[in-house]
Amino acid sequence: MPERAPARPASPLQLALGEHTALVWFKPHPTARFYRLTLQRDGSFRCTIPTRGNLADAQDFVGRHLSWMESRLVRRSLRPLPPNEWRLGLPVWFRGVPTPIVRAPDGPHLLLGDLPIPTPDPQQHDLRIPVERALRNLAATELPNRVHVLASPHGLSPSAIHVRNQRSRWGSCSARGRISLNWRLVQVPPHIRDYIILHELAHLRHLNHSPSFWNEVRRLCPGFEAAESWIKAFGNQFL
Repeated sequence: MPERAPARPASPLQLALGEHTALVWFKPHPTARFYRLTLQRDGSFRCTIPTRGNLADAQDFVGRHLSWMESRLVRRSLRPLPPNEWRLGLPVWFRGVPTPIVRAPDGPHLLLGDLPIPTPDPQQHDLRIPVERALRNLAATELPNRVHVLASPHGLSPSAIHVRNQRSRWGSCSARGRISLNWRLVQVPPHIRDYIILHELAHLRHLNHSPSFWNEVRRLCPGFEAAESWIKAFGNQFL
């Protein structure tokens, strides 16, 4: 019997969730194995449909998670609004410390801590783009190197390492051993960065979140619970 191909409706599903209203977009994914809901930055939700899934089951999946969706929207509404523009002097997270964007004392470029920021166009008042570009370039070099440093003592070897701009994840590990990391890990404290990396390395041995997986995490990163608590307290300032 042929599989039902997942389909995306022409328009999103609109839901009333308590005092909030949200749109849900359905997105088929060729390698996904499970249905998944993620809250997007614009306040909408994305429902990932796995390769053998279908729209009807996806809508049923959404219906079973309405309370969770409402709680996420409530949390989002309580966050402080980010500044509309990034200007000189604005504190930006860098290695776990809110660090102001400043002019370098010995040149025309800018600095975020010890990270040089290329001189922006004089007409460019919002510094977000050049600052984030510098952070992403740093992450592209620094994070893969850190993965190898942490993996080697445990005999772990990912098949590939990617640094990406995930909107709702710190990292992921595929069934083929490919690890993807969020570039924003250069903004969090080093021990949080290392925990996320070790968490994904543990998936090389257990591609799930079973008790065996968490035992492996505990072996690789003793006291990881403190890092989880930090992420719960501050993670929404990044993702």
